[in-house]
Amino acid sequence: MQPESVSATQIEYDVQTEQMLLSMGPQHPSTHGVLRLALRTDGEVVLAAMPHIGYLHRCAEKIGEKLTVRQFVPYTDRLDYLAAMNMNLGWALTVEKLLGIEVSEKTMHLRVLVCELDRIASHLVGTCALGLDLGSFTPFMWCFREREKILNLFEALCGARMLYNYVVPGGVMAEPPRGWLEQCRQFLDQFQPVIEDLHVVLTTNDVFIRRTAGIGVLSPQTAISYGCTGPVLRATGVCWDLRRHGEPIYTRMYDDYQFHIAAQTDGRYPQHGRQPPVPGSAVLGDSWHRFYVRLLEIGESAAVVRQAIDKYSRLKGAPSGPIPMRTKLPQAAAYLETEAPKGQLGFLIIGDGSAVPWRVRIRSPSFCNLSAVEEMCRGCLLADVPAIVGSLDIVLGEIDR
Repeated sequence: MQPESVSATQIEYDVQTEQMLLSMGPQHPSTHGVLRLALRTDGEVVLAAMPHIGYLHRCAEKIGEKLTVRQFVPYTDRLDYLAAMNMNLGWALTVEKLLGIEVSEKTMHLRVLVCELDRIASHLVGTCALGLDLGSFTPFMWCFREREKILNLFEALCGARMLYNYVVPGGVMAEPPRGWLEQCRQFLDQFQPVIEDLHVVLTTNDVFIRRTAGIGVLSPQTAISYGCTGPVLRATGVCWDLRRHGEPIYTRMYDDYQFHIAAQTDGRYPQHGRQPPVPGSAVLGDSWHRFYVRLLEIGESAAVVRQAIDKYSRLKGAPSGPIPMRTKLPQAAAYLETEAPKGQLGFLIIGDGSAVPWRVRIRSPSFCNLSAVEEMCRGCLLADVPAIVGSLDIVLGEIDR
């Protein structure tokens, strides 16, 4: 007797899955540092993602309460070690706010120059690391090649390639050597075509778009509630940049500079005046937009560096130098936030009349941006987690501080 044939449509499959708790890191190529993500999954779907930090904790804030404000400058280098110039600047401006110091105009232009060069270097790493996480190797080589040229410029300026100790309270450690400004111009001239090449291999790359568009979407309200700043916030459409909207001691550095804030308004990025190249695919606030904002900021920072070179060259005299090592701090408090490449970096200094601060506290932009990772990962696929974490461009030295 032949068995009765049964069609596939008549068979019902009872597939049951079980929740699993997976550890991503702390040693993992896609966590961008010693970060552990505790992922609760149901099959391939991520139900929750809890970041665990502290593997790089070095007591930076407590160390700041044991040293003079000049001695603490090298420790700020080691916060966001990919943007050490901007870390130096945030600390220096906070000390100057506390002491009531005003630096010369030439010093301000030189600070803008080195900090915007450092912003380019930082965004190059963030951009290429995201591409590498998603399988694109060529942009990684291109970006590190260009970053190496910036590090060569910094080495000629202050003798260091990564941890600079250059921008200090009261001014800078030294003025640029002869011919250094022309070397900066030459770098910018050959760098502009590289930006367009990155747009070709990443921005409009179909595989890259499919891996990032619509992934890890963050609404403006949610981003603000988590304290997200920098490119993560601007990628949601919020036009907010402390170089334009910060305190006067910081914004006056950029008063005479022309640049656009890389935030999408009315469906357009104003500096391009056109729709993003993936209309209907990318969603405002997703991983693709976070990448795109950083790439746009690279071009804007390059334009600011050109302006800073011209403004610095027209002024005579030397830039302001550092304050004396044992300068006493008033019995007062000062807090200041600056627009670092990762977002709003804040320093709090409370003086008690001695040369050593009574209290030092640091607001980390990467810490706040990382706090939203559970919101962005909820409901995504396991393979999308590297794209989301990479789009945040976090640095654990700044988070653990």
